[in-house]
Amino acid sequence: VQLQASGGGLVQPGGSLRLSCAVSNLNLGYWAIGWFRQAPGKQREWVSCVNSEGEITDHLDSVRGRFTTSKDNAKNIVYLHMDSLMPEDTATYYCAASFRECRGGYGMDYWGKGTQVTVSS
Repeated sequence: VQLQASGGGLVQPGGSLRLSCAVSNLNLGYWAIGWFRQAPGKQREWVSCVNSEGEITDHLDSVRGRFTTSKDNAKNIVYLHMDSLMPEDTATYYCAASFRECRGGYGMDYWGKGTQVTVSS
């Protein structure tokens, strides 16, 4: 099983990025994918989840309305579209998988390596 997050980078405040989580050897029709982030010196935050049925839950009030989660079952990829980025969105972003439903940061079964997002002018 492999989850590979990509698409991070340096962006100016107000800019946009699209992160991708490419999933290998798991069928997204049965597995949920969650997005998490962690900034230096801070606790990990649960950003969002898309379950096996395609239902999406946003877990972070500070990104609601700016971040959108979607998935492409055919490509086995989950996306995190991030608009109106702010410096406080700077973090390493991770994707993780659990069976059927997301179970929070300590309940996910598989984790990928993160991708760094830096929002700075």
